[in-house]
Amino acid sequence: MSIVSDTETEPGRPTRRFRISSVEVLCAILLIAILAQGWLQQVFDVPALRTGSTVFVAVCVQALPFLVLGVLISGAIAAFVPARVLEKVLPRRAGAAVGVAGLAGVALPGCECASVPVARRLMGQGVAPAAALTFLLAAPAVNPVVLVATAVAFPGKPEMVLARFAGSLATAMVMGWLWARWGKLEWITARALRRLPDVAGGQRWRVFAETARTDLVEAGGFLVLGALISSALNVLVPAKWFGVLGTQLVLGVVVMAVLAVVLALCSEADAFVAASLTALPLLPKLVFLVVGPAIDVKLFALQAGTFGRSFAVRFAPVTFVVAVACALGAGFLVGVA
Repeated sequence: MSIVSDTETEPGRPTRRFRISSVEVLCAILLIAILAQGWLQQVFDVPALRTGSTVFVAVCVQALPFLVLGVLISGAIAAFVPARVLEKVLPRRAGAAVGVAGLAGVALPGCECASVPVARRLMGQGVAPAAALTFLLAAPAVNPVVLVATAVAFPGKPEMVLARFAGSLATAMVMGWLWARWGKLEWITARALRRLPDVAGGQRWRVFAETARTDLVEAGGFLVLGALISSALNVLVPAKWFGVLGTQLVLGVVVMAVLAVVLALCSEADAFVAASLTALPLLPKLVFLVVGPAIDVKLFALQAGTFGRSFAVRFAPVTFVVAVACALGAGFLVGVA
């Protein structure tokens, strides 16, 4: 959303248009926060608010570098990596293509928001929907940025990184194979299967900048929201409640799986939010990290808008069940407890 202001110019000259976008609004808010720092310190001079603000700042500061790196890579993929590159390396057989597409998510990372249009572009260029959907689920979950962020968020616990990688990759590939076996093209809207043109050479840097900026603003908003909720949970929810979730493993898994859907965090930042819930054991946190990039409320909306509601109402619930099962399987195999 932007505010446009027109100014008078000399006759025959084009009208100048000044746009205030979400980036300028965000910068203005940050500037006001800096100038009003003294007043804010007085407002937050309450133990509970100080604790909440500390958790909020810690989550944002730790996650922001990985978020920025992720959106830069996402913008580079959108601008400089044509979808036909993946089309050439994918086998013709759908089952084999699913495996290659899942591993391609490691080499070609992107956030959840960026993976949906990439998957649509793949379908529009003739890639099997099973492979495109596998890439859609794998790219935001098993890429190096997410894995490094997870390692930083959980220092000294490499089993969390390995379990997240295994659970997320298994989720993507199982969903691809399920689609190859039972999926139907009539569930996907015709516009999603329509062939899309590649980015022209002269427009690539512009596409890169616009994609990175849009993803940063959107994903940054979800990061701030997640950090606020995380800080609120640490302050408002009694520690004994999380202690109950720690002793009731099944309840903890269910609650964290639902929270992953509702919070709709960016995959580059969700590990820091999960790590901030110190009273919970690792297994529910692992379920949170596997389910979130696979399906949440914003992804459901994006999938419904891109591929159609008929697709989303079938794909999303199955993805949720598969993600929870794969997270639990990976957790038990790796030894996450």
